[in-house]
Amino acid sequence: MATVTGESIGIDLGTTYSCVGVWQNDRVEIIANDQGNRTTPSYVAFTETERLIGDSAKNQVAMNASNTVFDAKRFIGRKFDDPATQEDMKHLPFTVISGKGGKPMIQVQFKGEAKQFAPEEISSMVLVKMKEIAEAYLGKDVKHAVITVPAYFNDSQRQATKDAGAIAGLNVLRIINEPTAAAIAYGLDKKGREKNVLIFDLGGGTFDVSLLSIEEGIFEVKATAGDTHLGGEDFDNRLVDHFMAEFKRKFRKDIRDNQRALRRLRTACERAKRSLSSSTQAHIEIDSLFEGIDFNSTITRARFEDLNMDYFRRCMEPVAK
Repeated sequence: MATVTGESIGIDLGTTYSCVGVWQNDRVEIIANDQGNRTTPSYVAFTETERLIGDSAKNQVAMNASNTVFDAKRFIGRKFDDPATQEDMKHLPFTVISGKGGKPMIQVQFKGEAKQFAPEEISSMVLVKMKEIAEAYLGKDVKHAVITVPAYFNDSQRQATKDAGAIAGLNVLRIINEPTAAAIAYGLDKKGREKNVLIFDLGGGTFDVSLLSIEEGIFEVKATAGDTHLGGEDFDNRLVDHFMAEFKRKFRKDIRDNQRALRRLRTACERAKRSLSSSTQAHIEIDSLFEGIDFNSTITRARFEDLNMDYFRRCMEPVAK
């Protein structure tokens, strides 16, 4: 491989969040964005006047749901008529249409015009944001990157991710598997003798279990299993359904077709899910959720686990294999 001059960064391009790191002072430094967060939402929003990426895009999603794009990773390298694509489209507030060669294209209104973007173009915008976060921290231009992908990504998905990097103006040195990256990050390549390591990676939209053997710094993926359609967002969906049913019971009103109300409920559910990691119950409060009705409710950790038990079992199936 030709020698690389200048800074190289590592980017974890996630379904829901992305992060960027650089090797400094003999360790990896994960870089915070301008909001002080070490992860950045993989969101791109289009408005009448501008394009927003990251936190600013996610923060305005309730007001602009049909023009705020997220989960592009679910579509990257897939065909429009792929059953997975069709299934994902049901849960998303923006429009996905079939483009040239059966590629899924995301359609939005931008500056008063209808525009279409391929999934890798949306991903490239997120990559540009991650590149800019690194450049602001380092105080210099960044040209080279290593990008991670799920272990079970096929060639088409890997190539599309590489294309996204190129569109973002990055020389993609390598596409590496997320579990391998996790093993390297944990310094598992440092110890001499051979060992087998199980990496369990449950993300926002995807789930990977990999068995790696590591010998003298050489990583070999022995087995990989997982689910391209299982992640934190699925747990959020269950909470949304739970509270939607509760709202209907209490107030005899169905919010299913109101995108703004659904989005606000989803944001509250994501927050509640996070707090259930450290508390045994979480409270949600949403002012004027629908037709002027305030919604307050509580969910216990036990109830949350109950709602998602089939998903948790699915998480364990690949481990058993």
